[in-house]
Amino acid sequence: MSTATTKTELEDVALAAPDQERLSALLVGLDRPPRPSALSASLTFGWRTVLKIKHVPEQLFDVTAFPIMLVLMYTYLFGGALAGSTQEYIQFLLPGILVMSVVMITMYTGVSVNTDITKGVFDRFRTLPIWRPAPMVGYLLGDVLRYVLASVVMLTVGMIIGFRPDGGVLGMLAGVALLLVFAFAFSWIWTMFGLLLRTEKSVMGVSMMVIFPLTFLSNVFVDPKTMPGWLQAFVNNSPITHLATAVRELMAGNWPASDIAWSLGWAGLIMVVFGSVTMRLYNRK
Repeated sequence: MSTATTKTELEDVALAAPDQERLSALLVGLDRPPRPSALSASLTFGWRTVLKIKHVPEQLFDVTAFPIMLVLMYTYLFGGALAGSTQEYIQFLLPGILVMSVVMITMYTGVSVNTDITKGVFDRFRTLPIWRPAPMVGYLLGDVLRYVLASVVMLTVGMIIGFRPDGGVLGMLAGVALLLVFAFAFSWIWTMFGLLLRTEKSVMGVSMMVIFPLTFLSNVFVDPKTMPGWLQAFVNNSPITHLATAVRELMAGNWPASDIAWSLGWAGLIMVVFGSVTMRLYNRK
């Protein structure tokens, strides 16, 4: 019995050997899949961010309900006191509050980065044969959709309550495009904090400490001419002031070359400085 069984097993191995050799030859003969390009890898990680929003739609609260609340609250609370009527104030306020809202929600990029680090997902990302910055760029590209959605919501609400941009559709598109460029660059600050800090609560806390003074000490709500001289010096040179002025003027049908240049210059500087620091932290994390 034992001899027969051993003979049968040997025959099975002998029959299986050619199949194994053919499979090995097939696998060895195939070319390795090409390495994904930087753009392809970045877009894939961007799509991953979009899918996370799909599965957790509550993440859209900050780009839907929050902007609507800001527009209505500031328009009807301060419109009469600051401009004499809500109709006049909304023309000044909406572009500024749009800038403020989009800049504020950029901090969620850092929160997402920190969450993935805590869960260990980044360990897997670093082992993949992809362009090194692709995961970081993917976060930012995915969040651009959030910025677009927030802009659409706020402009829609503004039009309903009386906002009438003299620049028309082209002016609004130009203003939103400039805002998206700046927001993409500004998000690199929070990716750095997302890598640097230990918890997502820490990231949100530090983000608020930076964003609130930067956005409120600007011309988002009022003209800086009404401020004390020492404060005007800071406000007039703030990147948020330049951005809000550029968006406001573009939507009004003007071409504020100086403020556009300042906004793009700030965006480029932020991306170079904080992008470099982010990638150094990412490589050492």
